[in-house]
Amino acid sequence: MLIDFAASPLSILPAIIALSLAIITRRVLISLGVGIVLGALLLTNFSLVTALSYVATTVKGVVIEDGGINTWNMSIVGFLLLLGMMTALLTLSGGTRAFADWALDHIKDKRGASFLAAFLGVFIFIDDYFNSLAVGSISRPVTDRFNVSRAKLAYILDSTAAPMCILMPVSSWGAYIMTIIGGILVSHGMTEYSPLGAYVALIPMNFYALFTLLMVFAVIYFKLDIGLMKTHEAEAEKRGSKHAADKDAINLHDELGITESEQGKVSDLIYPIVALIAATLFFMLYSGQQALAKSELPFSVLGAFENTDVGSSLVYGGVVGLLVTLTTTFKQKLPLKEIGFALWVGAKSMFGAIIILFFAWSIGTVIGDMKTGTYLSSLVQGSIGLHWLPVILFVLSGLMAFSTGTSWGTFGIMLPIAGDMAGATDLALMLPMLSAVLAGSVFGDHCSPISDTTILSSTGARCKHIDHVATQLPYALSMAAVSIVGFVVIGFTSSLMTALLASSLAFALVIVVMKALSKR
Repeated sequence: MLIDFAASPLSILPAIIALSLAIITRRVLISLGVGIVLGALLLTNFSLVTALSYVATTVKGVVIEDGGINTWNMSIVGFLLLLGMMTALLTLSGGTRAFADWALDHIKDKRGASFLAAFLGVFIFIDDYFNSLAVGSISRPVTDRFNVSRAKLAYILDSTAAPMCILMPVSSWGAYIMTIIGGILVSHGMTEYSPLGAYVALIPMNFYALFTLLMVFAVIYFKLDIGLMKTHEAEAEKRGSKHAADKDAINLHDELGITESEQGKVSDLIYPIVALIAATLFFMLYSGQQALAKSELPFSVLGAFENTDVGSSLVYGGVVGLLVTLTTTFKQKLPLKEIGFALWVGAKSMFGAIIILFFAWSIGTVIGDMKTGTYLSSLVQGSIGLHWLPVILFVLSGLMAFSTGTSWGTFGIMLPIAGDMAGATDLALMLPMLSAVLAGSVFGDHCSPISDTTILSSTGARCKHIDHVATQLPYALSMAAVSIVGFVVIGFTSSLMTALLASSLAFALVIVVMKALSKR
C-alpha cells in the first residue's frame, strides 16, 4: 500500500530533487535515478525492502505489462535502434557525398545555398542527430562556395533539426513523446484521444517549433542578419571562397567513425528516407483500417490514423527503410565487415536515448504515484490563475532544458507534472499545457551551450561552438517571445486560432524589427 501524498508538500520532492541535481550536475540519468529512488522511499515510508520492490515493479512495468511484453514501449525501442542503423548505413553508402556533389553543380547563389540547407533540414526529419550531421556535411561545401558563414549554416541546422523532429510523428522524437503522452492520457481517462491523435493535435500549439522553422526561411529570404551573425556574414564575404567546395570535407568519418563510399548516388540518400516515410504511413493506415474493420466501422483516413497501431507501424516502416538502405550497400558490393560495423555503430548511437527513455518512463510512474501535479495544482488554485499555467510551464521547461542541455530529459520530468496539474484542475488545458512543455524544452535546448543538438550543429557546420551559441541566441529569444504571446492568449481564451493569430502578429513585428536592425 503506497502512501497518499496528494495534499503533502513532499509530493514535489522527487521532482525538485531531480530538477535541481540535473541543473547542478548536468547529468540527467543520475538525476532521474535519484528522483526515482527518493520517490520510492517516500511512497513506501522508507522501507528499504518495499522501496526496492516498488522500483523493480516500476522498471518491470516498462518492459512487461499485464503478464506480457509491453509492445508499445518495446516497439519504440526497436524503432530507435532501426533508425540508428539506417543512419549509419546512409553514411556508409555515400549517399550524402553524392547529393553534395549534385548540389554543387545546381545551386547558383548564396540564397539558394542557404535554402538548400533549410529544405534538407526539413526533409531529413527522422532524427535530430542525423539531421545536424548529415545535412551539415551535404550543405557545407555548397554554402562555403557561396560565402555563407559557418555560423549561419549552424543556425540553419540547429533550427531545423529539433523543431522539425518534434513536429513529425514519424521521427525518433515523435515516437518518444507519444509514449509519454500516451501514458498521461490513460492515467487521466482521456479516451477521446489516441496517442497519435493527441500528438497531431499538439502540433499547431507548439508555437516555438512552428515559428522557429518559419524564422529560418525568413532569415534567409530577407537576409535578417543581426548582432554577431551580421559580423560573421560580413567576414565570410571578405574571406571569399577560402573554404569553398572541398569534396574531401564531405566525410562523416570523424563523427561516426564510418568512411563514406565513393560509389554512392543521390538515390542512395533519397530512396531509403522516402521508403521509411511511405512504409510507415502505409502501415499506420493498414493497422488503422484493421482496427476499424474489427469494430465494424467504415474506413476513413482520419479514422484509420486515430485507431492505428503507431508502435508496430514505426517498427515495420523502420525495417523497410533499413532494408532499402542495405540494398544500396549490397549493390555497391561493400565488404560485409564494413556493413556490420556500420550497423553496430548505428545501433550503439541510440543506446543513450534508449536509457533516457527507460528512466523517463519510470520517473513518470513515480511522479504519478506521488500525485505531484495534484499538489501543485492545489497551490495554483486561488493564487495563480489557471490561464497562466501554459506560459509558466513554457518558461520553466525552457529554464530546465537550458540548464541541463537536454530536451528529452525535460520531457521526462515536466510532461507528467503538466499532465497531473491539468488533470487536477481543468482537462481542457491538458493539450495546451503539454504543448507548452514541448515548446519550452526545445527553446531551452536551442539556447543551451551544453545541448547535444547544439554541439552537433556546430560540428556539422564546422563552426566554432561558442560562435554558434552566440549567433543563434537572438533568434531563439525572439521566437520565445512570440511563443509567450501564443501561450498567454491560448491560456486566457482556450482558442487555438486566436492564439495563432496573436503569435503570427508578434512574429510579423519581429520580422519588421529585425529588417530594420539588419540594415544598420
